[in-house]
Amino acid sequence: MITARPIELLAPAKDLNCGLEAVRHGADAVYIGAPRFGARAAAGNTVEDIRKLCDYAHIFNVRVYVALNTILKDDELKVAEHMIHQLYDAGADALIVQDMGITQLDIPPVPLHASTQADNATPGKVEFLHKAGFKRIVLARELTIDEIQTISKRVPEATLEAFIHGAICVSYSGRCYMSYALCGRSANRGECAQYCRLPYTLVDRENKTVIEDKHLLSLKDMNRSDDLEAMMLAGVSSFKIEGRLKDVSYVKNVTAYYRRRLDAVFAGNPAFYPSSAGRSSFTFDPRPEKSFNRGFTAYFLHGRDVDITSFDTPKSQGERIGTVKEIKGNSFTVAGLKPVHNGDGLVFFNLRGELEGFRVNRTEANRIFPQKMPALKPKMQLYRNFDHEFENKLAAPSAERKISVRIEWEDYPGGFMLTMTDETDARVTLARPFAKELARKPQDDNIRAQLAKLGNTPFEACETVVLMAENYFVPSSLLNDMRREAAEKLLSVRRMRYRRPYVKNGVYGSDASYPLRHLDYTANISNRKAEDFYKKHGVETMEPAFEETPRAGVPLMYTKHCLRYSMGWCPTLQNGKSPYKEPYYLVYKDKKLQLTFDCENCRMLVYDSK
Repeated sequence: MITARPIELLAPAKDLNCGLEAVRHGADAVYIGAPRFGARAAAGNTVEDIRKLCDYAHIFNVRVYVALNTILKDDELKVAEHMIHQLYDAGADALIVQDMGITQLDIPPVPLHASTQADNATPGKVEFLHKAGFKRIVLARELTIDEIQTISKRVPEATLEAFIHGAICVSYSGRCYMSYALCGRSANRGECAQYCRLPYTLVDRENKTVIEDKHLLSLKDMNRSDDLEAMMLAGVSSFKIEGRLKDVSYVKNVTAYYRRRLDAVFAGNPAFYPSSAGRSSFTFDPRPEKSFNRGFTAYFLHGRDVDITSFDTPKSQGERIGTVKEIKGNSFTVAGLKPVHNGDGLVFFNLRGELEGFRVNRTEANRIFPQKMPALKPKMQLYRNFDHEFENKLAAPSAERKISVRIEWEDYPGGFMLTMTDETDARVTLARPFAKELARKPQDDNIRAQLAKLGNTPFEACETVVLMAENYFVPSSLLNDMRREAAEKLLSVRRMRYRRPYVKNGVYGSDASYPLRHLDYTANISNRKAEDFYKKHGVETMEPAFEETPRAGVPLMYTKHCLRYSMGWCPTLQNGKSPYKEPYYLVYKDKKLQLTFDCENCRMLVYDSK
């Protein structure tokens, strides 16, 4: 039997505006970067902006989580400690962290979530983190649904968070050192140079070219919208959208899309329900294919799938709209069902296999006139990665979120009373002395109409009840004054009733035992407080982080993506055999990376060949 539980839609926020729009478009929680030490260094936010986001989000019981998920150096710990106190005072509901040293700081009772950067890929690791005091564990993207279920059964008390949409790191998160090794920019410090999106030539031991100039480490984007209920049943309680570097139109569109998909699941399965209050309505039809995407994949959720890669381009393809039909002068026609509009951005793969784009100047029926005629050929596939009309809708106010209230109007011996009760049972009652007199005309309709005018408040009237003993005259001015005051007081009550989650003192000092006695550089230990954490939990020896002590001859990337499998050469799953000689190398300009294959753990390792 499944225990009923709340489900959270967790949306990203690059900045305050993105965060506010995420709430309006249906998020149950928002995650946003701290001023420093977030895994997206370019997406930091001021404490004051985080305070403003918390003030707005908490009206709807929406949580705000702050990403502070890089590894820290010893001289940064005091700065981080001070900042954590500021973030807590600003209203943050939790911190998303990678560095275990944070647990050893003098911090307020703010819950800690173990970032996916902490490499949360095994039942033993998740169980340890839960026992060590973490209130939530963000699972590795590579896990299958069966593996998620195994973790949930082993640690049923743990709150599990999983990604459902957005860009995918080809490496296990937290275990990629390529950027730091090749150019000094550490992914674990929020400065990834994205070597995984570059074009590589695959060569074998004899320097024979296998594939030339393809983006062989680039993956499609995640879309698990068809798997939400299955993931809930497997034990996931928080569904995370990737995108702290994405623009506000992406946040609006994708958040609204998953809000609708989750609500559809709730309608059919009462065991699950949203974790926040209010209902969002939209002025557009959410379509994830219209926002940045490299094509979609469920990744490894249902096991290994050959169709997870985006070898041809790391850029956004958008949505497929049809094929080139007839080319005539400076225009062409399209065989397809989707209309194209002036200002749209279209792309196609040219004869060299490169993604090329152009802007639509005007259209006549299905004939398209580009600003500059590209080198199209009949039967070429066309994609739209910028829908001008759709983006215009998103640029305008595109959603509002309202909390349902029931309003009761009644009389008492000395005047009138108004009671306003919201969907979470927050309630206020106002009594206003007033000399009553019988009215000549029925009053009920006007009373209902005036009380329902909740305007720019967070509330909307779902029911208005009039309970007067007689048909007393009630002036509209009185109704409006009492309605405004009741809405203001109800908003104050909601703010006072909001309760942030908290942790007890000493929660991270448990006697939980870490699953390993020795930790290598992949544990990303870069400060003494992190060392103290692992020692307390039974680790006997540990290596410093790669960023602290760079070393040769170790993997720079651990990835579930396997080029042998992509080529059909996997000896285990495909019974395949390569015509080329190993080892294989990836070559980009002066960079040469060697590939090895760990078939026992079904993963590929990437080394610097030097």
